Amino acid sequence: MIQTIVALFGLIFGSFLNVCIARVPRGESIVTPGSHCPGCDHSIRWYDNIPVLSYVLLRGHCRDCGRHISLLYPLVEVLTAVVFLLEYWRYGLTIEFLKGAIFAMPVIVLIFTDLRERRIPHKISLTGITLGVVFSFFVPVDNRPVGWILAQWRIFPSSLLLSVIGALSGASIGAGLFYAVGEIFYHLRHKEGLGFGDVMLMLLVGTFLGPPLTLMAILLGSLLGSLIAIPLTMISPKFRNYQWPYGTFLGVAALYASIGGDALLRAYLQWGGFR
Repeated sequence: MIQTIVALFGLIFGSFLNVCIARVPRGESIVTPGSHCPGCDHSIRWYDNIPVLSYVLLRGHCRDCGRHISLLYPLVEVLTAVVFLLEYWRYGLTIEFLKGAIFAMPVIVLIFTDLRERRIPHKISLTGITLGVVFSFFVPVDNRPVGWILAQWRIFPSSLLLSVIGALSGASIGAGLFYAVGEIFYHLRHKEGLGFGDVMLMLLVGTFLGPPLTLMAILLGSLLGSLIAIPLTMISPKFRNYQWPYGTFLGVAALYASIGGDALLRAYLQWGGFR
């Protein structure tokens, strides 16, 4: 029963995220006007705005003008519901679940704004960064290896301060690494390799996840991008100058790190004999 309620809330919030994905990059209000078809501008009736179900019943077309509705809309709704369920199965109805669900929402928005328009709106990133710092006061953030370094210097902050340090150091490491790589690429190639939106995205990810999982998200995002981009570039010439949505790959990796990153990190440390 609770799982069903969590999934329903995920679908509802996913529908709201669709509004953010469509409007925020264009500087439009997410409140007004109400949901409407971009083709004929007709307001969408409440019974045509039910997450996933309405898309299926309408066969992916507007009731009024017949315009095709992108499959991304139900995909975002289902993805949000799945992430909510995975966070619930991991944490139950706790503040950790709330943190995981709230982290997922801006990340999902940025995944799809970068995929659709190659844009990572700072408004979404800044909101996420603020929420991440606030949550660090209530939910411990992994502070490794900063906590270990402080201990070597015989500095032992409180658990609350260590959590905040974990959030800030995760943000600094993730964003700092991307900023440095972007600057090096620019000076070597005299063109932009990484946009500042990617830096802001990693600031967001770092505040929620802390250093270890932030680095994991960067590694997995880079690996995912390479596995997709390199073969397609080799197969088809049209992809040789294609602008790949790196923020999308990073966002997908960050979602995984948030849900299953701890288990993967523990498995790696055990395999390497570190613990």
